[in-house]
Amino acid sequence: MSQTAVRNLGPATALACRECGESYDLGPRYACEQCFGPLEVTYDYSQVSRERIEAGPRNIWRYRDLLPVPPNVAETPNTEPGFTRLVRADNLAEALGVRALWVKDDSGNPTHSFKDRVVGVALAAARELGFKVLACPSTGNLANAVAAAAARAGIRSAVFVPSNLERQKIVTTAVYGGTFVTVDGNYDDVNRLASEIAGEQDDWAFVNVNVRPYYAEGSKTIGYEVAEQLGWRLPDQIVVPIASGSQLTKIDKAFQELIKLGLVEDRPYKIFGAQATGCSPVAAAFKAGHDVVRPVKPDTIAKSLAIGNPADGPYVLDAVRRTGGAIEDVSDDEVVDSIGLLARTEGIFGETAGGVTLGSLRKLLASGALDPDAETVFINSGDGLKTLDAVAPVAKPSANIAPTFDAFRKAGLV
Repeated sequence: MSQTAVRNLGPATALACRECGESYDLGPRYACEQCFGPLEVTYDYSQVSRERIEAGPRNIWRYRDLLPVPPNVAETPNTEPGFTRLVRADNLAEALGVRALWVKDDSGNPTHSFKDRVVGVALAAARELGFKVLACPSTGNLANAVAAAAARAGIRSAVFVPSNLERQKIVTTAVYGGTFVTVDGNYDDVNRLASEIAGEQDDWAFVNVNVRPYYAEGSKTIGYEVAEQLGWRLPDQIVVPIASGSQLTKIDKAFQELIKLGLVEDRPYKIFGAQATGCSPVAAAFKAGHDVVRPVKPDTIAKSLAIGNPADGPYVLDAVRRTGGAIEDVSDDEVVDSIGLLARTEGIFGETAGGVTLGSLRKLLASGALDPDAETVFINSGDGLKTLDAVAPVAKPSANIAPTFDAFRKAGLV
């Protein structure tokens, strides 16, 4: 893809290597030519202010002065993701013995997961870079978001997923049309295939491969929203699920940007990570005191987090250790139990990733790593309707009765 395709990515000024600092012009790059490190978007923040943000639309485009997107991005056809609820979870807090607890509930996004945020930014950047097809390898939620966003934008989509994906996520991708391919293998196999295709198809924007630096920036909007919804302040603690690790590192980046720009008070915060035990390479590295994340073969019901070789794993370790946080992992049984607890206490039905995050929060509390007296936020990144099979064995009717009052009385339900 020619560099001349770049027109206007708003406040974005360049791409810089996370490892060696080498700088590149904006374009369809994602790895440093000097050291092969990942590239990060850099910005001119001169237009940012609370007033401009608060005057913007009630979606992620209110933060356009902090994202690699054109100034008119809100005017182009898009799914308008973001500005989801920050729910004060008093019932859950009481059950856990926590003073102040909030759920950032991203199940309210257009395709019911946080992936609508990253795809929205990736699509806006891909248009400016001259790409014609929006594509991705996915564990499910990203597939939904890419297929829907492409349909809304009137362009072609091409989505690749493991063939053993939850049926709900297969159906809720296929319904949008476009090219949809299931692959015999796990996510890491699918990702390798997508990387090969991206190298051959010049006009295909694989959102989490060849336009990844722009795509990843979409996760910052979770951090921006949490701070704004708390009255322009940062929480003491935040618990974030880990798949590739990008969401956690970008929430940290968002908090750092808000502090740098004077939009929030400069005060300490801690970031905690959550993984399923069946796919917990970052948690294992953290607990062992390692800086290198050893890849694993995923085996967990939390398929949306089942990335055995997480690209941002080392950077997650850096962010968690720098802020004084920790990383925990939970079994599949603990995931299911935590999904039920969140539903019973707050009326929020989270997918398995939400069960991983709440389950890890509970273990972090029990170990003393998480302070019960500190204000805490955790991320519910998707809707439980996408992972029904995980809770079907335990979510059953109280009784099955004949349509008579006598049958109701004998069932002892009063």
